[in-house]
Amino acid sequence: MDGNSKYLGVSESSDLLGISKDTIRRWERKGLIKSTRSEYNYRLFSLKELQRIQRKMNGDHSIKYYRILKTSKRSGFTSIELFAGAGGTALGLHNAGINHIFLNELNEDCVKTLKKNQPNWNVVLGDVANINFKGMNADIVQGGFPCQSFSYAGKGLGLEDTRGTLFYEFARCVKEVRPKIAMGENVKGLLKHDQGKTLEIMVKVLENLGYKVAYKVLRAQYLDVPQKRERLIILAIRNDLDIPFIFPKEKDYIVTVREALENVPESDGQKYPEKKKKVMDLIPQGGYWKDLPEDIKKEYMGGSYYLGGGKTGMARRLAWDEPSLTLTCAPAQKQTERCHPNETRPLTVREYARIQTFPDEWEFVGSTTSQYKQIGNAVPVNLGFHLGRSLIAMLNNSQELNDFEVMTEFAPTVNVYQGSLFV
Repeated sequence: MDGNSKYLGVSESSDLLGISKDTIRRWERKGLIKSTRSEYNYRLFSLKELQRIQRKMNGDHSIKYYRILKTSKRSGFTSIELFAGAGGTALGLHNAGINHIFLNELNEDCVKTLKKNQPNWNVVLGDVANINFKGMNADIVQGGFPCQSFSYAGKGLGLEDTRGTLFYEFARCVKEVRPKIAMGENVKGLLKHDQGKTLEIMVKVLENLGYKVAYKVLRAQYLDVPQKRERLIILAIRNDLDIPFIFPKEKDYIVTVREALENVPESDGQKYPEKKKKVMDLIPQGGYWKDLPEDIKKEYMGGSYYLGGGKTGMARRLAWDEPSLTLTCAPAQKQTERCHPNETRPLTVREYARIQTFPDEWEFVGSTTSQYKQIGNAVPVNLGFHLGRSLIAMLNNSQELNDFEVMTEFAPTVNVYQGSLFV
C-alpha cells in the first residue's frame, strides 16, 4: 500500500464521500480503481484515489498521470531481445536503463521501425532458428514468444520436446547464452492453454536448463498505461545466483484515454464505411452493441446476436475517463471495435501509439495496416519500463524494494512452479 494514502472499506468510503456503495463497486468493476485486501480479507480502497475519481466524474480533469517513463541513468546491464516486434518491450527496458546488445525480429517492417528509431541498436532481420547465440554474453535474455502447443506424450519434457516452436528458440538462446535472468512475456491465456500443460512444460524446460522460475499476470492499467491489458510475465533466475524474484508493484491510480490523447499529433487512420458509421453514431461514450435500438442491433450483430457471451468488444466506443480496452491489430474489426470516445471513427495510428505509451517521436514504417499491427502487437512501453526497473533491482540485489513486489513462498499473487504443482 501507498503509505501516504488512507485506505477505507466500501461502507466508510461511501459515507465519507457521499456516494453509494454501488458506485464504488461499479468503479472497481470498470477498472477505475483497484481494491487491496485487509488482513481479514476485506476490500480496501485508497481514499485519495476515490476522491480523484469523484472529481473526474464531476468534470475536474486537472490531475494527469500520462507520461512516457524514462530514466537518464544507464545501469550497465545488458540484454538480448528476441521477437522484438516494433520495440515496445525493448524501448521500455532501454528507458529503464538496460543496454541492448542484440535484437532479432522476423517482420521486415518491424525491423525497419526499430532501425529508424534506434540506429545504434544491433537489430538483425531473420528467422531466430538460424541464429547462433554461442559466444554472446548478456545479463538478460528477453522474448515474447507465442503460445504454441507441444507434443508431450511419453516424453521427458526437456528442451528437445519443444523443438519446432518459438519457445524452443527462446530456451535455446537461454541455454547458449546462460544469462543471469531470462524473461518471457505472453498473453494471460497461456495460464490455461492446453489445460495448463503448455506453461508446465515451459517451466520444466527452464528448470532443466538450471533456472528457478516464477510467473505473474501484470495489469498494465495500474502500471502507467491507459489501457486494460494483461500480460503473463515469466521470470527465470540462474540457480547459482541468490537473488529474489521481483515484479513491478501496481499503482493505486489509473491513466485515462482523455489524458493519453491530449494534443495527440495528427496521423493516418482507418475510416468506417458509411453504413457502419451510421450504426456507430448511435453508440454512446463507453457503450457497445447493447445500446443500439433492437432492430439495428439484430441486423448489425447477425448470427452473433443469438450466441452466448457478452460480446462487449462489438460496436464498442471508448470512454474518455477510463483506460482503453486492450488494443488489437486493427481498430475497426467488428469483434474488437475501438471507436474514438466522441468522434465516430476508429482510433488513428498516433492515438494507438499514445495508448501503448510509445513516444510521439517513435515512427512506424510500412502501410497504415502494418503500423496498426505493429502497435497492437506490442507490449506497452511503460509496462516494459517497469519490468526493466524490476530486472535492474534483481540484478543489483536491491534492498530498496518499496516500489516492487518481492516473491516469497507466502505471496499468493505470484505463481511458483514446484514439481507437479502450481502454488
